Amino acid sequence: MASILDSVNQLTQLVGQNRLELLLFRLNGRQRFGINVFKVREVLQCPRLTTMPKLHPFVRGVAHIRGQTISVIDLSMATGGRPVQDLTQAFIIIAEYNRSVQGFLVGNVERIINMNWESILPPPKGAGRYNYMTAVTEIDGELIEILDVEKILDEISPVNTDVSEAVVASSEEHHTRGSLVMVADDSSVARKQVQKALNAIGVECIMAKDGKDALNMLKDMAKKGPITDQIRVLISDIEMPEMDGYTLTAEIRSNPELKGLHVILHTSLSGVFNHAMVQKVGADNFIAKFHPDELAKAVQDAM
Repeated sequence: MASILDSVNQLTQLVGQNRLELLLFRLNGRQRFGINVFKVREVLQCPRLTTMPKLHPFVRGVAHIRGQTISVIDLSMATGGRPVQDLTQAFIIIAEYNRSVQGFLVGNVERIINMNWESILPPPKGAGRYNYMTAVTEIDGELIEILDVEKILDEISPVNTDVSEAVVASSEEHHTRGSLVMVADDSSVARKQVQKALNAIGVECIMAKDGKDALNMLKDMAKKGPITDQIRVLISDIEMPEMDGYTLTAEIRSNPELKGLHVILHTSLSGVFNHAMVQKVGADNFIAKFHPDELAKAVQDAM
């Protein structure tokens, strides 16, 4: 299994070129799922799990890996399926989301595949609001579901979205009340988290479901007048179907009508590499998800 991830470091150079690498895996049945390799630390066969009292039902136990205690979430159970049965044949995907490290229990792991974000599409409209897909793609004639991990984690351990009283009180001196920002994120849970935090400081939000949607909306708005007279800030996720946040930022900076917009990249990805990419594409700020005070302060400063 180590061989699957041997080249992960080299693959990160594709980020910023509207490309990604998907790690493909199965849960219990034939359906294949995907997760962005850039969020994966390692993949290993399921070690012995320690059960603890009062764990969430979807958490099969904790594992002690490289000196760290990590909760192991059964992805099949978390998405409405039956538990992964044979743990001796199962694998754990160790991944970093929203400033924490999680273990995801899966039936088996297949391979890494190179994709263009343009090939990653929003879920079908008929999928319903209770599905766990953030996007879909087609590989070898088969539909691959990319899971909305932020939604899964929010159901198991909801993040705090409350802005502190001190930050709310400072909104008057920053003149944020009544301001308008755009939020681009493919996760409905993430959009709601951002909206709640910004509403607390009097900021209203226009929602875009991905980078392409955001760019089209901005271009339409620019036809009506200077974009900075209409929107003060764009808050964008990095990983999004059809157009990622890096590419969106680069498109904005190359467009004379949009280049003055203040861009904050707000993502569950983290690390030095992302800060380098922020500078490369010309974003104004980078914030790892999700800390409501940090996000609110960043918007206040941008005003």
